[in-house]
Amino acid sequence: MGLLDGKTGIVFGVANKRSIAWAIAQAWAAEGASLAFTYQGERLQKNVEELAGAFGADTLITPCDVTKDEDIARVFDEVGRKFGRLNLLLHSVAFAPKDALEGRFVNTSREAFRIAHDVSAYSLVALARAGAPLMTDGGSILGMSYYGAEKVVPHYNVMGVAKASLEASTRYLAYDLGPRKIRVNCISAGPVNTLAARGISGFSAMLKYYEEHAPLKRNVTPEELGATGVFLASDGSAAITGQVLYVDGGYQIMGMQASEPASGA
Repeated sequence: MGLLDGKTGIVFGVANKRSIAWAIAQAWAAEGASLAFTYQGERLQKNVEELAGAFGADTLITPCDVTKDEDIARVFDEVGRKFGRLNLLLHSVAFAPKDALEGRFVNTSREAFRIAHDVSAYSLVALARAGAPLMTDGGSILGMSYYGAEKVVPHYNVMGVAKASLEASTRYLAYDLGPRKIRVNCISAGPVNTLAARGISGFSAMLKYYEEHAPLKRNVTPEELGATGVFLASDGSAAITGQVLYVDGGYQIMGMQASEPASGA
């Protein structure tokens, strides 16, 4: 018997097989959840259809531009007709114009700032608002963040500020939706080689740096993120809401790296 047997969910943010959203979706499905998927634009349609189609020909796969309220309303109407109710929602959506992820943060344009926050942070609010009425038995909403929300990561720039907004939104949503037994949490993942990550200048060096400086001396795997996604979707995390859970090999705890590790007693 799976931890998520009988639960239904919708996944926003699968781009390809390397996506963190896909790792979590696979883990949810393996534990018994029935899932629907969305995709952003025709460019990603084929990828998502090929991946999600593995769960069955009747899997709901539908387009959604998270900056358009009418798209969001249509998606949850389709989910309601498909499942009747909703238990799980994964928000793994983020975007900033490429030029805003290069150079200095101080040069971020007003439009790039607006776009990054609309797509990467406000969309969580919009999806939660639209999805909550279907969560009649309570539910779990999960967002994806990154350490750049808390500390400066060169080249992450406006995306770090948008992720900080996402994390704050998670807390306020948790407060608002808690009385309806809807929990809202974030996973802050260590760097993973995804399509979005490859758009960040110096990403390969970032992977190596994490491996050298994280207490576990390695990078996180997609399977580990999937397992964490299952935990936050399951009854095992029934009393956890409004939290950011770091899945990064312990990197977040570090202040200054010692030249040599301390020897054990």
